[in-house]
Amino acid sequence: MPRAAPFEAHHQRYEAWFGEHEAAYISELLALRPFVPLIGNGLEIGVGSGRFAAPLGVQAGVDPSPAMLIHAAARGIEVIEGVAESLPFSSGLFDFALVVTTICFVDSPEKMLAEAYRVLKPGGRLVIGFIDRDSGMGQDYLAHQAENVFYREATFYSAGEVEQLLLKSGFEIDTWAQTLAHPLAETRYIEALRPGRGQCAFVVVSARCEK
Repeated sequence: MPRAAPFEAHHQRYEAWFGEHEAAYISELLALRPFVPLIGNGLEIGVGSGRFAAPLGVQAGVDPSPAMLIHAAARGIEVIEGVAESLPFSSGLFDFALVVTTICFVDSPEKMLAEAYRVLKPGGRLVIGFIDRDSGMGQDYLAHQAENVFYREATFYSAGEVEQLLLKSGFEIDTWAQTLAHPLAETRYIEALRPGRGQCAFVVVSARCEK
């Protein structure tokens, strides 16, 4: 079952987070920007309210929450209701796909990645942004998971686990990058993108679909 219920019930609260944590949000956007192609047919898997797809120029988005899709459509995204493990698109349709903080909410990351691989063209790009479970912020989320309406049912992954999932799905990893070196409550300024992984909470991995 898709873990959409909290987002459906609390979509306004979700939207408010981006205003309350603007520096962290912009830091994440800037971390993703170098890896999301500027041209081509793009899809965000788990588009939510379109907070990432719209500013990054991703045209289409899929999500299981109708309430979130209303926000995304208002931001100019072509939206369709669906789940990451069974994408409602034909094979080889997209030049690139974006997945931001969605991997922790899907029932099967393996099936999500298999579907991403299927809908991408040969040589297509997959960009994943996620909170590294082993980071300070990731550990803080785990410690307070039961208290958070959104993360209560989430499954957090380490960068190493995401790497293995990608490789097993047939993707070739190009680049790792990271941002958010400080606890969320202390993040008041936009942070620069750093190469690699293992030092910051928000990790970006860019991979190619080699068919």
